[in-house]
Formats: sequence, C-alpha cells, structure tokens
Amino acid sequence: MLIGVMLQSAVFQSGALGDLFTKWEQAGFFSYLLPFLLLFALVFGILTKLQIFKEARVVNGVIALAVALMSLQFSFVPTFFAQIFPRLGVGLAIILGVLIVTGLFADPKSNLINYVLLGVGVITIGVVIIQSAGAAGWASGQWWESNWQIVVGAIILFILIAVIVGSANPKGQPPQYNPIIWQQGK
Repeated sequence: MLIGVMLQSAVFQSGALGDLFTKWEQAGFFSYLLPFLLLFALVFGILTKLQIFKEARVVNGVIALAVALMSLQFSFVPTFFAQIFPRLGVGLAIILGVLIVTGLFADPKSNLINYVLLGVGVITIGVVIIQSAGAAGWASGQWWESNWQIVVGAIILFILIAVIVGSANPKGQPPQYNPIIWQQGK
C-alpha cells in the first residue's frame, strides 16, 4: 500500500529535474536565453566564415550581438522556436527510425536507397517547416496546408520530366544525327 502511494505521488509530481526545467522556463531560459545564444552563434559563425570584415572578430561579435538582441525584441522568434524545435525533434526521430529499418534490410551502398532516404529526409523537414509556419500563424503555413497536393503533383511531374530527359541520351554517347534531317535543316 505504501509503495502504491509513493509511486502515485511520484507520477503526479515532476521531480527535481522537472522542477528545475519549470524554474528555467519561468526565468525565460527557453524563451530568451537559448534563442539568443543560438542566433548569436549562427550569425557570428556565418560572419566569421564569410570573412566580410577580414580578421575583425570584434566587429563580427558586435553584429551578432545586435542581431540576436534585436531578434528577441518581440515574441516572434521565441514563438517560432517553440513551434519548430519540438517538431524538428520528432522529425529527426522519424528519419532515424527510417535509417535504422533501411539499414537492416537494404544495401547502404545502393544509389536508389540513398535517394529514397534523401527524399524521406526532405519530405520530413518540409513537413516540419510547414507545420511550424502554420502553428506560428504565418499565412504561408495555411497556404501550404491547403495546397500541398498541387505542389506534390507538380514536383512529381518535374521529376518524371527530368528522368525522361535524362534517360533520353545516355552519358558517354554522342547524339545521333540523321543526315537527311541534318541536310533539310540547312
């Protein structure tokens, strides 16, 4: 009886780690500090890699700091991050599951398998972005949700056209010219 009461109380209480996360959330850790750090690191890394200001890392740091602070001025960035990252975690778990199952049954060196896995990854990331945009209230998110069938159909049509055009003239063979048609064209 005592063990049952203890287990039930543990279920209804979040524990030390849950309490810590709740306090961090109330302090703005997830809404402001983590998005700030992420944006600062991305902008600083991009500016450093591009070397726009050559070796002036201080300038890169000031620009990254300004961009990261200004992006948190309104609740737009924290709201978007709160929408996309949970979905991204689920999307990555789906991709990992597909990779594991594919690795069990298929040859990893097969180009077809690699293209299928690339397609699964692109579709998963696309769904994550579209769902996050819709949840954040972007008009484009609702547009994608109502018109995704047309877009998928157009993509399949373009892929079919590319496959047909790509297979029409195998690589390494010169195009075949018909001399009769060639003479008429002059």
